[in-house]
Amino acid sequence: MPSRKSGVPGHELLPSPQPLGLIDPDGKRTAYRGHPLPPPEVLRELHRRMVIGRRFDRQAGALTRQGRLAVYPSSHGQEACQIGGVLALGPGDWLFPTYRDSVALLTRGIDPVEVLTLLRGSWHSGYDPYRYKTGPQCTPLATNALHAVGLADAARRRGDDVAVLVLMGDGATSEGDAHEAFNFAAVYGAPVVFLIQNNGWAISVPLEKQSKAPTLAHKAVGYGIPGRLVDGNDAAIVYAVVHDALEKARGGGGPTVVEAVTYRIEAHTNADDPTRYRDDEEVAAWRRRDPIDRMEAYLRGNGLIDDAALDGVRAEAEEVAAGVRERMRADDHVAPAELFAHVYAEQTPQLREQAALLAAELAADADVDQEVPA
Repeated sequence: MPSRKSGVPGHELLPSPQPLGLIDPDGKRTAYRGHPLPPPEVLRELHRRMVIGRRFDRQAGALTRQGRLAVYPSSHGQEACQIGGVLALGPGDWLFPTYRDSVALLTRGIDPVEVLTLLRGSWHSGYDPYRYKTGPQCTPLATNALHAVGLADAARRRGDDVAVLVLMGDGATSEGDAHEAFNFAAVYGAPVVFLIQNNGWAISVPLEKQSKAPTLAHKAVGYGIPGRLVDGNDAAIVYAVVHDALEKARGGGGPTVVEAVTYRIEAHTNADDPTRYRDDEEVAAWRRRDPIDRMEAYLRGNGLIDDAALDGVRAEAEEVAAGVRERMRADDHVAPAELFAHVYAEQTPQLREQAALLAAELAADADVDQEVPA
């Protein structure tokens, strides 16, 4: 019987035994030399974007406590993953984020208030996906992976010079949608990179209760996809590995799964109480691996940044936060009838019926309000 193997040796698909890194937690160059360090200007930009992203994240959390946002999933601790991945994208590439990736959207150049529109409960997506080549933030786990693979395969068939980056959490890899996305991408050679931000917890479910695979990157092997395991708190290695994987994808080399080992410092969302399932010592240990402190230590130690430059970055971050704070004070205009727009190219009879029912209810409520004495 003829062999049905692809001809690709299995060992080339396997991830490294330990997460790869370029800068260690103390800000020193690691012994790993498999990737050169990104240029100094890229390292400085990674640091700058992380500082701005962290300040934006803190401001969004404060807005949630003030009632200006309905919910906010913090990115604190995962900035290296989101920013390293986004900065690796080419000008024609697409990004498909999840609900936790607000810092990635900010780094993509999307207006900060538009980033928060979904979390404010005002609109399906606050930004134009086509303008920013960024899919709407995805709340259901792993559905964005299917959307991304569809776009990537369409680009491949048309001969477009496009690669797609999917952001996923560890919990998303337990979904059937992730299986379908990995398998379809592998079979058809879709130019897509799956960046798994493994922060150790799917809300309150630890990784060991989700998967018995040695790492989540090992899951790629079963689909015939290369798996790469990196230190998700090292922005330099995230950028380098994702950059290489995107270039490979654009060149016809097919998909890659990159697992970035990181940690969610804050609660799952403002509605979560993480003290019920994890202890303070675990969080403290990961705080000592902070991605911003690591990059700053490297830049300082190698004369790539000084106090004046750091003060400038921090001032820029405060300016972004102040702008968000000021603009979010205004009440947002909400038109309930817009719920039915952009669901389908042409409204279905069911949508028209639902829109009519809502309009009747709103009209009835308005009549009642008018009858109430002032």
